[in-house]
Amino acid sequence: MSIDIALFSALRGLVADRLFADVAPENTPRPYITYQQVGGDAVNFVENTIPSKKNARMQINVWADTRLQATAMGGAVEDALRTLIALQPTVLGAAIATYDEETKLRGTRQDFSLWI
Repeated sequence: MSIDIALFSALRGLVADRLFADVAPENTPRPYITYQQVGGDAVNFVENTIPSKKNARMQINVWADTRLQATAMGGAVEDALRTLIALQPTVLGAAIATYDEETKLRGTRQDFSLWI
């Protein structure tokens, strides 16, 4: 299973399938979620063998019309990802509030370490 499929499966119900890699299409109804991989921990073995899992540091962004809606949705995302035991989730810090001047949307972003 890819990280994209795992995230879509875990988060799609929160936003009626409005979950997109990198950026959302123009005029997407709110709220919606975007995500991107922003690194991860490399696994290297002395024996030069291939690891059975790879780590991904994923940044999850929630976009909404109001701060309250963005904050609530961000909390729901964190709760949903914490329950994905198979991905060994680690929350890498608290959510950060953001505002997009161009779209006038409120958002949150938060990083998670996931193993796939």
